[in-house]
Amino acid sequence: MSKPPFRKANYVEPRIEVEHRADGSILLRNPHPLREVPENLIAPFRRWAQEDPARIWLGKRHPVKEGLGDWQLLSYGEALEKIEAIAQALLDRGFDQSTPLMILSGNSIEHALMTYGAILAGVPAVPVSPAYSTMSSDFEKLKYVVGLIEPKMIFMQEAGPFSRALAAIDTAGIECVTADGSLGTSFHDLTATTPGDATSKSYDALHGDMVAKYLFTSGSTGMPKAVITTHRMMTVNSVMPRSVQIEDETQEPPVLLNWLPWNHCFGGNAILNNLVVSGGTLYIDGGRPVHGGFAETVANLREISPTAYSNVPAAYGMLVHELENDDELAKTFFKRLRSLAYGGAALSQDLYARMQEVAIRVTGERIVFSSGYGATETAPTIMNVHWETERMGLLGLPLPGIDIKLAPTGLKMEVRVRGDCITPGYYKNPEKTAEAYDEEGFYRLGDGARFVNPDNPLEGLVFDGRVAEDFKLSTGTWVSAGRLRVQAVEAAGGVLHDALVAGLDREYNAILGFPNLPVCRQVAGNPDLEVEEAVNHPAILEKLASGLRAHNAGNPGSSTRIERALLMTEPPSIDAGELTDKGYINQSAALAYRAALVEKLYADPPGNDVVVV
Repeated sequence: MSKPPFRKANYVEPRIEVEHRADGSILLRNPHPLREVPENLIAPFRRWAQEDPARIWLGKRHPVKEGLGDWQLLSYGEALEKIEAIAQALLDRGFDQSTPLMILSGNSIEHALMTYGAILAGVPAVPVSPAYSTMSSDFEKLKYVVGLIEPKMIFMQEAGPFSRALAAIDTAGIECVTADGSLGTSFHDLTATTPGDATSKSYDALHGDMVAKYLFTSGSTGMPKAVITTHRMMTVNSVMPRSVQIEDETQEPPVLLNWLPWNHCFGGNAILNNLVVSGGTLYIDGGRPVHGGFAETVANLREISPTAYSNVPAAYGMLVHELENDDELAKTFFKRLRSLAYGGAALSQDLYARMQEVAIRVTGERIVFSSGYGATETAPTIMNVHWETERMGLLGLPLPGIDIKLAPTGLKMEVRVRGDCITPGYYKNPEKTAEAYDEEGFYRLGDGARFVNPDNPLEGLVFDGRVAEDFKLSTGTWVSAGRLRVQAVEAAGGVLHDALVAGLDREYNAILGFPNLPVCRQVAGNPDLEVEEAVNHPAILEKLASGLRAHNAGNPGSSTRIERALLMTEPPSIDAGELTDKGYINQSAALAYRAALVEKLYADPPGNDVVVV
């Protein structure tokens, strides 16, 4: 029986040029031309404020004590006026490239306006993970960031959640600005400033090499690095994904509902910047794919019909359950949806199939699922899936405007990239900058990749693990930890959000699993199941065991088999260095932090909570 067609996503024909070199490296290029690049990051605001000033740029619900509150909406015309006012206020203070603006709070309309106001004034915007200020116990990362950046202004939506963090840092000479006026300068005082000639001159002085942002990314060791992010990087990257889509002036501008944080490159650049260039509308989602946090996302999706939707796989596990049981929600969600996208981890084939089943039921069509690949240093997206495919877990193919090199590194082919969207380096860190590039100027991502089908590169590339994560069993057999991690999560049928692969100098591989609580609740038939109960629940452990047994049947070698598994209650810790700001779990740091659990995995006899496959 043939499947229904995909809803048209307006992709160009996928193309790739492949060059095999004598040293074993492979060069990849996309021959499609790059679309016209905006002059700077503020130019799109000027365009849309002139062409369609009433078009909505951002929507955010008014905070209320109970319920969700009404949507606060901001048009492109209003946005440009406020951006110019903020820029003038910063220029009046003598701010420039040497006086960064730090932003501590999460996504909001005021956060966005402060960002682009600073950029117009030639002031680098520095969004910092709120976790550094609100979840950390020692504030060491925040102290490091403040010391490195030396901001002259700090913006917060409200002072209360950041009071402990502010007390831990030296704020002498730093002007604090709050949206609610609870501390320091009021945001509204900045937007009340009348723009003058200085703002116009500042706009004319913007250029591609000017620093627009410092974005922090946690490496495998040490403190976060400040990635120098220029106008050129972000303007070029904003049109790279659009360059693999057929231009259609009759198509409505993008409408998005998204929560991904703007201190991360994906949320702040790939979502926010790219939307501005396209003249789209973003509704800021206050929901989160966590227990008790996803209800707001569902409520928002009852009102907002997005044209594209992007989220992490865990969120799709929650969403599909709602869509399967609520036809009205499903009809609203799929009404004008052109594409779905995921990131942060591979989407399981099971979740993909369930989402398509709902789409077919309410629309008679399948919806294209996409994924992308990149890093903070690449602005971010350098590859994506821009064709119809049923296979999940792809990195995609290179986008126009860059060169990709797959370089032999140990057992893997390391991804390296060169082009205008690549950072010139790390702020005040020449040593790490020098280490980041190879002899030809390609930025080293540290990830392995391989072709799905070497005989047909157009089928795309898949992630092949971190280059530094491979290890040997006690037998001397090499194990690709990254590849095995992805396979383990997929084999688990949704009950794992992520996993750690153990086995260094051991006789066999085993995994420590981070439970995906929404799916675990479904498996257990208990919507109120807590994580402490999930890790020992017989139905959940059996589903995990059966999935791993099936994996082992198809992967019988010692390097690919998984002999044991243990579910954990503690999520990845930022303070312990387990979780990078790219959302990737640092395997070596996490295994070291959880050494006692690793020993429990390999104990003989095993405990009752250890799954023996």
